[in-house]
Amino acid sequence: MYDDPAAHGLRESATFDRATIHAIQRAAETGIYDIRGWGAKRRVPHFDDLLFLGASMSRYPLEGYRERCGTDVLLGDRHATYPLHLDTPVTIAGMSFGALSGRAKEALGRGASEVGTSTTTGDGGMTPEERGQSRHLVYQYLPSRYGMNPDDLRKADAIEVVLGQGAKPGGGGMLLGQKITDRVAGMRTLPLGIDQRSACRHPDWTGPDDLEIKIRELREITDWEKPIYVKIGATRTYYDVKLAAKAGADVIVVDGMQGGTAATQEVFIEHVGIPTLAALPQAVQALQEEGLHRKVQLIVSGGVRNGADLAKCMALGADAVAIGTAALIALGDNHPKYDAEYRELGSAAGYYDDFQDGRDPAGISTQNEKLASRLDPVEGGRRIANFLRVMTMEAQTVARACGKAHLHNLEPEDLVALTIEAAAMARVPLAGTNWIPGAGL
Repeated sequence: MYDDPAAHGLRESATFDRATIHAIQRAAETGIYDIRGWGAKRRVPHFDDLLFLGASMSRYPLEGYRERCGTDVLLGDRHATYPLHLDTPVTIAGMSFGALSGRAKEALGRGASEVGTSTTTGDGGMTPEERGQSRHLVYQYLPSRYGMNPDDLRKADAIEVVLGQGAKPGGGGMLLGQKITDRVAGMRTLPLGIDQRSACRHPDWTGPDDLEIKIRELREITDWEKPIYVKIGATRTYYDVKLAAKAGADVIVVDGMQGGTAATQEVFIEHVGIPTLAALPQAVQALQEEGLHRKVQLIVSGGVRNGADLAKCMALGADAVAIGTAALIALGDNHPKYDAEYRELGSAAGYYDDFQDGRDPAGISTQNEKLASRLDPVEGGRRIANFLRVMTMEAQTVARACGKAHLHNLEPEDLVALTIEAAAMARVPLAGTNWIPGAGL
């Protein structure tokens, strides 16, 4: 065995690299496909491929300590009596009780409430801990209907009709039996300890006309008070956004392929869907052509990690963003202090993506009471609030540097791209040129 194979002239195949060889060997040994959590690991054009044009002579920057930069956003004022007025455009994406522990859900609600933003239930229903600690709670209405009841719809502050998720557009979710405890089984009306797979499409409609009927039904159940969101996984984004807007959505959520999941087939995660960067301009174009941009609000999710990503989404036309994976990391997931325990599971801190197994040492993606007790929801809420504040302040810093007094004033003109691919997807010029690949074709 060579200590350094490369030093002896051995080359790894670009097509059959070691990860691919391992996947083939695992499939041959087990006869089943691989399931994991997290999101796509492949390199795709992302927000790091964009840069802001800060102000200097041709445009003046704002002074950070003296001139205000607004961050608030109103979501759902198209039809709802009571739209959500958030202090920051960073929201918490839907992550279910079942995938996450009850303490984790409570912590997310605490943190979001502290900074005046919303969190989302995810599949499986509403927990009292989450509702009790969430100032603004969005209730997800999924194909599975797990835990769904009209009373919880009325308790929510908004309803999100989920048609797809970025990590698995066209596919349903999974919750393995080891995470289906008595409480999870009771909320979802499932047999205890048995693997379950959520449906990939809603059982009571087959197209946009049926969606319009369902949205009207949800409005009537909630007396037209609640904003109705429609969430789509980024694939045929231009057409899906147009159809959702015409069906009557107040808010549309577009989730790119970098979005995470608790569990699904790896073939979905890595090979289905399009990058968030490619989906966002398509969604904006669709709304603009319908005369509904800024009237139907657009939330973008999938790989949003920091204030720079937030600012770039706003510049490209989003009204807000939603974070999931970043929020779990802020809570303490993948923390180095648990590295030894991650290694016992065959992983390591920074690599752990076996959320489906329910053995998360951080006590976040688990239903094991002993592990879950490690997470203090008050401390977790403080960490979430800190992270959301930092994201917001980072975005404000960038916006002021571009001479903007509100995050919503950022625009594509403030951006350039580092690569031809990113320039074409984001529809902004390649840095140092006026060229937007594909423009005018």
